[in-house]
Amino acid sequence: VQLVESGGGLVQPGGSLRLSCAASGFAFSSVSMSWYRQAPGKEREWVARISYGGVSTNYADSVKGRFTISRDNANNTVYLQMNSLKAEDTAVYLCNALIRVRNYWGQGTQVTVSS
Repeated sequence: VQLVESGGGLVQPGGSLRLSCAASGFAFSSVSMSWYRQAPGKEREWVARISYGGVSTNYADSVKGRFTISRDNANNTVYLQMNSLKAEDTAVYLCNALIRVRNYWGQGTQVTVSS
C-alpha cells in the first residue's frame, strides 16, 4: 500500500489549495478514504471522509462548508479542495486508508496559511 500526498504550500488567509493523494497497492475503488491533519504540538485530527463509491462524504465541523473531499476511482486518487483557508488550518495533511482494520498513511503534505 502506498499513499502519496501533494499540493500543499503557503497560502494567504482566505485563499485556496487543492490536495491530492495518489494511491496504489490495493483495491482503491473498494476502500473509503479520509484526510487527517496534524498541527505542531497537537493531536492528529480527522478532517474528512469519502465512501468507496464517492456518494457519501463527512466532514469535521471545523472545515464543513469550506473543504470538499472527492475521488477519482479511475485514477486511484482522492482530493481535498480547501477554500476560505484560515491560520488555524495550518498543519501537515495526511491521506488515510482503512483496509481490513489496519490504517495506512501517506507521508503528509504541509499546508501553511499565513500573510
